Amino acid sequence: MKLIVPLLLAAFIGFTHNTLGQSGKEVIQFTGVVFAEDSTSIIPGVHIYTPKGGRGTTTNPYGFFSMPALEGDSIIFSAVGFERVHYIIPKHNEQHSLKLLVYLKEDITFLEEVEVFPYPSEAAFKAAVLAAKLPNQRDLDNLDQWVNSEIMKSMYWNLPASPNMNHRFFMQEQMNAQIYRVQAPQNPLLNPFAWAAFIRSLQKNKDK
Repeated sequence: MKLIVPLLLAAFIGFTHNTLGQSGKEVIQFTGVVFAEDSTSIIPGVHIYTPKGGRGTTTNPYGFFSMPALEGDSIIFSAVGFERVHYIIPKHNEQHSLKLLVYLKEDITFLEEVEVFPYPSEAAFKAAVLAAKLPNQRDLDNLDQWVNSEIMKSMYWNLPASPNMNHRFFMQEQMNAQIYRVQAPQNPLLNPFAWAAFIRSLQKNKDK
């Protein structure tokens, strides 16, 4: 088993050498840096490969790459969000190396607008929105109840006061303010005349 592995390795190296020798193509070291179209930002993670030979590499975080290639190889530069670039390795390279600056153009695709609803239909969505209750829904319901036109109308017609009574009350308050302007205010609950007037007003309302 130990003898078989070296033999297989030697056979593979010999086969590769014979294949390259028969093709007559020189192996060169292909290196370079990949930039964006604006020439100011590098692109890491770009895939660089030869579809025919099955060889390839990717750019490092600085946009740099290095890989062996044959003269005449078709190289493809591919990255997400950028258009592909095809490049053919030129022949008759005496230095056996090639340095290249590659510029990729952004490939922007605008998708159509998609509306996502958690309900099977628009009618169901509207019904759910109308049925939703706010955090202060109880206060709003109370407010709507008190400002209801029928309730306000009922309260207005059931008021015991009249324009004449309101005027008399206002004039009485003005007169009391002038009389007791230098005295401490009196408590009407302790005034027997005030109680008598209150009882008479109750009797009048009862008779009506």
